[in-house]
Amino acid sequence: MEYYNHETAIIDEGCKIGDGTKIWHFSHIMSNCTIGQNCNIGQNVVISPEVILGNNVKVQNNVSIYTGVTCGDDVFLGPSMVFTNVTNPRSAVNRRGQYAKTHVGKGASIGANATIVCGHDIGEYAFIGAGAVVTKDVPAYALVVGNPAKQTGWMSEFGHKLKFSTSGEALCPESNQKYILVSGRVQKIS
Repeated sequence: MEYYNHETAIIDEGCKIGDGTKIWHFSHIMSNCTIGQNCNIGQNVVISPEVILGNNVKVQNNVSIYTGVTCGDDVFLGPSMVFTNVTNPRSAVNRRGQYAKTHVGKGASIGANATIVCGHDIGEYAFIGAGAVVTKDVPAYALVVGNPAKQTGWMSEFGHKLKFSTSGEALCPESNQKYILVSGRVQKIS
């Protein structure tokens, strides 16, 4: 495999790292992680054991990705965002092996300083605003902001807020892709 890692990065044994991936200063990739092709792992990132990242995942500086997290292709993790992996942590109680799982769907973006409480999945192309605290599942294409995070709209695959007509259709202003809102869910129209 051909990937780049800065001399200060630490990569533990058993990791699989795809071609074209770059791992920057002071990052630690812990044992048995799988990182896809063409990923960018910023500086001071911690990726805990057995985390799985798809292809073309962008992890900005100071991000912590804990055991139990998986990310699909094309996910963006903003600066200093964090995942948790235990819902009721106590220093004196060992809960290893009780980690809740969290999946981030293809193309989703998580803003700077957001927190994703474990056990809550993020749908494809969802958009988590900066500083949001996610305490429940987020549907595909949803825009959520605040603490606790609340849905305020829908986003296109190109990251634009969708404006639905009375007939339930919307158009992405950048890609001209059409979307439809049916029964509280967004679908792309082929």
